[in-house]
Amino acid sequence: MGPVNTGETLEGVIVVNKPGGWTSHDVVNKMRGIAGTRRVGHLGTLDPLATGVLPVMIGQVTRLAQFWDHAEKTYEAVIRFGFATSSYDRQGEILGEVTEPNITAEQIEACIAPMRGEIEQVPPPVSAKKINGVPAYKLARKNIPVELKPVKVTIFELSLLGVEGTRGRFRVRCSAGTYIRAIAHELGRLLGCGAHVEELVRTQAGPFRLDQARTLEQLQALKDDGVLQTALVPSNELLPQFPGVFVDEITITHIRQGRDFTVSAFRVQMGAEYVKAMGRDGRLVAIGKIVLPHLYHPMVVLN
Repeated sequence: MGPVNTGETLEGVIVVNKPGGWTSHDVVNKMRGIAGTRRVGHLGTLDPLATGVLPVMIGQVTRLAQFWDHAEKTYEAVIRFGFATSSYDRQGEILGEVTEPNITAEQIEACIAPMRGEIEQVPPPVSAKKINGVPAYKLARKNIPVELKPVKVTIFELSLLGVEGTRGRFRVRCSAGTYIRAIAHELGRLLGCGAHVEELVRTQAGPFRLDQARTLEQLQALKDDGVLQTALVPSNELLPQFPGVFVDEITITHIRQGRDFTVSAFRVQMGAEYVKAMGRDGRLVAIGKIVLPHLYHPMVVLN
């Protein structure tokens, strides 16, 4: 099913291929101009150094962000061995002596084996993690010592794709909140030579993939041609893991009043935690959360 939007109203997610050097907020500001609305948000912050998948929510779809909060992410990274940096990536200050170590694939494999699975990871000092309500990176910039507590994260895949000279290429599939920079820094510590992230591309964030992503230039061109909606994953196609149910106008009115609604036993398997309530025209009306078998409470309502 294609976009159900009409006119100038955009509702859905556009997968942006974030350019290097931009913050995620820079992309949101640019997309507000392209989409013609202030109601724009992003899913999963990317470091300025990083490129790749940055899903951008447009319109009331911003209300659905909570359902992607814990989505897995996949990255490809180039890690440079030979020195660490203050930010754990190439944009930080060099720490210690710069060396040209001869690191083998066998040495790397031995170090990354214990990093897989559920681990305790200390976030980088230059990060958005808050200490007494202040982002760590703001304290680091003022040279205030930063001590962050370890966080439980899960590394589902950590693969060495190749080694060439002082650089290794890796693929990482991980839980939300994982820092690839912290993996690089720890790898450098274990190998005794220091290391940092030189390049980072996010290839997937939840269901959103790099092959769906468009550059800001491409999106501007689509807008100029009046066909920006073709880049949109429309609201009714989002969260495909939730069963969809069609509701009539009377039920939609009840949903917008915050009243529970029933769904057909033939349409939804008993016990599904969430359902997507959709109008007869296919537009997404609400996400319902189960109260009783086949009875749902409108958890998020879209106008």
